[in-house]
Amino acid sequence: MRKLLNTLYITSPNAYLSLDGENIVILRQEKEVSRIPLHNLEGIVSFGYTGASPALMGACAKRNITLSFMKQSGKFLARVVGEVRGNVTLRKAQYRLSDSPEDSNKIARNFILGKIYNARWVIERATRDYAIRLDVDKLKRVSKVLVNSLKLVEQSDDLEQLRGYEGEAASQYFRVFDDLILQQKEQFYFRSRNKRPPLDNVNAMLSFVYTLLAHDVAAALETVGLDPYVGFLHRDRPGRISLALDMMEELRSVYADRFVISLINKREVNAEGFTQKENGTVIMNDDIKITILKAWQSKKQEIIKHPFLQERLSWGLVPYAQAMLLARFIRGDLDGYPPFMWK
Repeated sequence: MRKLLNTLYITSPNAYLSLDGENIVILRQEKEVSRIPLHNLEGIVSFGYTGASPALMGACAKRNITLSFMKQSGKFLARVVGEVRGNVTLRKAQYRLSDSPEDSNKIARNFILGKIYNARWVIERATRDYAIRLDVDKLKRVSKVLVNSLKLVEQSDDLEQLRGYEGEAASQYFRVFDDLILQQKEQFYFRSRNKRPPLDNVNAMLSFVYTLLAHDVAAALETVGLDPYVGFLHRDRPGRISLALDMMEELRSVYADRFVISLINKREVNAEGFTQKENGTVIMNDDIKITILKAWQSKKQEIIKHPFLQERLSWGLVPYAQAMLLARFIRGDLDGYPPFMWK
């Protein structure tokens, strides 16, 4: 597992990225606005449309710096990576498991167990911390339903059946998501999950943060030698980082969702940075994106105790820990993949 270094986020839509020696140079209207040494970076995420020079892309690939391109909305476009890392034996084992519906279901089942367990934990934590302000009975009812969902997932032997259980559990969880938002209720409300496009401020934030998490998980999988494009629950689709989407399922509620809720409840964001277009799409301005990105980087530095490894590490290293555990399972060093189950 490598040291977690910095990820550089470029939010300006008209920024052009170039290379000068060992530095990435950020240009706006052909004028240099910033210069950052490449050796300080492990990843670059650009939300601009101007692009990057071939020299910079080559330098990033050579140094194993992941360069990702996103739309201004946060939608993933493409990634530039270096040569395939990890031994061929590990990836061949991954492909064999992915080709087997039975083996895929066993692995996917653990991803979903982690997802539902953590969603329930988020609800239970809220009832404990804010019992006076919440409808505890309502949240407890949903928590009970999620307990039953865990039992159903454990018994699932079919991917389609598993997807059905996961979808129902997610629906139950999102039923009470709005209850967890305690501040700025008129501007930040949640009625249902919508993403293509996001139709309210909360969904816009969720989609943006999920994109950041997907980038981090994909980079972690490549680091340990796994192919982030070949998944078990999410099946093969050109350009989709299916395995990263699989693994981030267990981290959505406990890592990304709580992060978004915290930003709202602590009033670190406000409605002024959001605009609704004529078709209903909600977009965030650069100031809001920068606020979220700074908070996300700070979140990644928070130290926790990993529930399986029982080691202290930062939130930012959790995707790398999970990727390492998945690689160990695929190699046969573990009897099963241990999902991240926060306590």
